[in-house]
Amino acid sequence: MPLLVAALSLSGCSKKPPQALPPAPGETMDYSNAPRGPIKGSQEDFLANIAADRIFFETDRSNVDNEDQAVLRSQAAWLVANPSVRIRVEGHCDERGTREYNLALGERRANAAKNYLSTLGVELSRITVVSYGKERPDALGSDETAWGLNRRAVTVTVR
Repeated sequence: MPLLVAALSLSGCSKKPPQALPPAPGETMDYSNAPRGPIKGSQEDFLANIAADRIFFETDRSNVDNEDQAVLRSQAAWLVANPSVRIRVEGHCDERGTREYNLALGERRANAAKNYLSTLGVELSRITVVSYGKERPDALGSDETAWGLNRRAVTVTVR
């Protein structure tokens, strides 16, 4: 009997009609005023508005040269315009050298980029660094072209 009463009381409840009906089949939605392009502050926005997301280094070096400075100035301008965005600078090396040596060198490279960005007005608290050493090559191969592409620091936005 209690089940019957519960069932009858629930059957008296009605659903509220929707506020707006979905479009009929075959109708198209007007997206002409929808925003276009990447979302402001996203990695896609970052990549679309900077010179490059990476800088390159000579063998066994971690100094930021003139070409690297131009790339980092471009990144810093975007970061200053997007103050809520945090970044990670990833340091990388080529396959030569020991794992330990390359991890330390990758960290020096990432820190060199981080320190230069901070001189351009990017708060240090917004930047983390990580070294991948030789563990994440961008180019496969054992020649100067591959090694040159792997000796890098890459800037990535973090959510």
